[in-house]
Order: sequence, then C-alpha cells, then structure tokens
Amino acid sequence: MSSIENVSKEAIQCLTFADSYTRKTDNFTCPCLYVGTSLGSVIVIVLNLPTSEEQRATQPVIVSPSGTIFRLKGSILAMSFLDCNGVLIPSQCEHWKESPGNPKEARDMTRDERALKFSKSGQMSVTSKQRISPTSSTELCDRQFGIICSEKQARVMSLPSQTCAYKAQITENSFVVRAEVVSVRESVCLMCYVANGRILAYSLPSLKPLLNVDFLPLTDYRVARTFCFSNSGHALYLCSPTEIQKITYSSEICDNLNEMLGDLFLPCETPEAPKQSFFKNLFGGGTGVLDREELFGESSGKASKGLAKHIPGSGGMAHLKAESTGIAGDLARTRLALNERGERLGDLDDRSAQMMAQAESFAQAAHQIMNKYKDKKWYQF
Repeated sequence: MSSIENVSKEAIQCLTFADSYTRKTDNFTCPCLYVGTSLGSVIVIVLNLPTSEEQRATQPVIVSPSGTIFRLKGSILAMSFLDCNGVLIPSQCEHWKESPGNPKEARDMTRDERALKFSKSGQMSVTSKQRISPTSSTELCDRQFGIICSEKQARVMSLPSQTCAYKAQITENSFVVRAEVVSVRESVCLMCYVANGRILAYSLPSLKPLLNVDFLPLTDYRVARTFCFSNSGHALYLCSPTEIQKITYSSEICDNLNEMLGDLFLPCETPEAPKQSFFKNLFGGGTGVLDREELFGESSGKASKGLAKHIPGSGGMAHLKAESTGIAGDLARTRLALNERGERLGDLDDRSAQMMAQAESFAQAAHQIMNKYKDKKWYQF
C-alpha cells in the first residue's frame, strides 16, 4: 500500500512468489511475494510462515511489507531470480527431490540451501554454504540476481545489496507486449516481444543482446493476450479463434524442422474391386481366389428349391446347444409349475371333504335338538 495509496490509477500487473532476500541487511532468505504494478513499482512483501506443519494448520500466515521498492519505467511484465552462478532458481510451486545422500542432512537444510542447490533442470549447483565463504564483503552481499522486466527496460538487481548490476533499454518508441525468462541450450535468457513486431533476446545476467529479428507487428488484441514464450526456443499465440500459430527462434530447431513435421492422413472411401467371371478364372490358366458365396450364394443367381440355404448366425453347434439349454430350462419350469398346481388341487379336495363332514355333523346335531324339544310347551323350557 505504500506505493499505491496516493495513486488511483496504479494497478497490480504480476505476482511472483520467491524465497529471496527482502532487505539489504538480510543474511538468509525467507518466503516473500514480489508485486509488480502498472506504474513500474516492485513491492516486496514478507510472508512469515509457521515453522512446523502442525502449526501451519492452526496458525495464520503473517504478511508484512518489507519497505523494499524497485522502480522501473513502464508497467512490470516479468520477474524471476538467478543464483550467483546464473542458474535459474525454480519456482516455489515446483517440486524438488532430496539428494540421494544423507536424508537427515537434506532435512536440516534451510530454504535458501534447497533453492540454491536444486536448479530447475534438476542439476546440483553450488550450495549456499560454499557461496557464503567469499574473500570480500561485496561478494558476501550478492548471492542472488533478481530479473525485472517492464514495458520499456530490464534490470538485474543484486540481492541482498539491492544494487543494479546490469540494465538495458529495450525500446523507446514502442512497448513490450510479453517478456519471459526461458531456458535455451542449457542457459537462460530474457525473451521480449515488442509491439512494433520485433523479437529480442538478452543474455542473463549480463543483459547482452543476443537476438533482434522482425516478426509480426501487433495489430490484433488476441495476439497480445495469448502470445507466450517457452523453453528450448518455442513461442506460440492464438492467430484466430480456432487456430494456434507456433514459431521458433532457435537455429537448432530450424535445422531439424523437416524431421519434426508430421503427416496428415484423411479418410477416403476405398474403390470396389472389379467383378470377375467364373469361367474366366476357371479356363484362364491362372490361379485365383474363389469365394463360396460368389459360387453358391445369392449373388450367383436363383437357387434351386431342393438346395439347402445357409443362414449365417443361425447354425452351428453353439447355437443348437444354446437353444437346447433354453428349451430344457423352459420344460423344467413348466414341470415344476404343474407339480405345484397338483399339490394345490389336492389340498383343495382335502379341505372340501373336511367341510362336508363338518356340515353333516352340524345337521345331525340340529336334528337331535329339534326332536328333543318338539313336543314341549313354551312354559316347560
């Protein structure tokens, strides 16, 4: 907020998380955030993380401004970091592997030693313990290089002394559309695409011009939004809503371009083979392949009534076995249903006979009661 509290038109253009030096007096690196604005200011914010993973789940991250501000001309486009040997320090979001040596020694390493020991290509560089044993106080202060590129110029800052080691004026009358730090031929360089159609390359950290070629003037807003550089000398952009254009600025890729091109195969309908007469193959004297369907099938003519007709898919032992299995299952289910029906009919006959016997005994009892009270008067009951 110290840079934008009085300026209403300034906005954040790019963010870079790093493990770097935040102040001139720092002797070790710490997690920080580099914030680039549209007016050319780079603000360094310190991130105080909990020391252990258990505390990380309960304690918050403390964010505080360090007071360090770098100023360039034009909007900030790209920021990156190199170690003292010019090796690109990998981004903090990329994974790294421990050395195959002592695992306890790898765990005890600080963030500074890890970031400086493992480069982006996975190759080991000089550790920070070897770097911080110099012969002069100037070498003691400069253990990192910060690469900052804006729309007009680029600078290489020595950290933690925060002195400008190298600087270059990229353009005066135009502006840089896209700038990125990429790896080319086991080295790193700063690639810039200028709005006037020029592609520029600068060595790092010396910022010496390596390439200056004419490519394509910026006439479409889509190109400015989608243009990007990648490692090994590649770049691409969206030339239309449905097309991607890829270019290269590496002579090695241009020499092997023909071997990299692919072949396009389009589907097409195959023509039908010409029909040959049976007698021509029979008396022609040469050998030929005869098809049973052409000789005896429907294509050979109307078949005789006494000739059996072959129906594909309906014959064979497998089909007969499947049909017999299905019929046997149906017969077994029918037999079981008949048995159940017979049992139910037998139970029904038994219940009917039992009911007839009960009705007969009830009729006899009623007849005896009637005979007993038939001749008695009402007052005799």
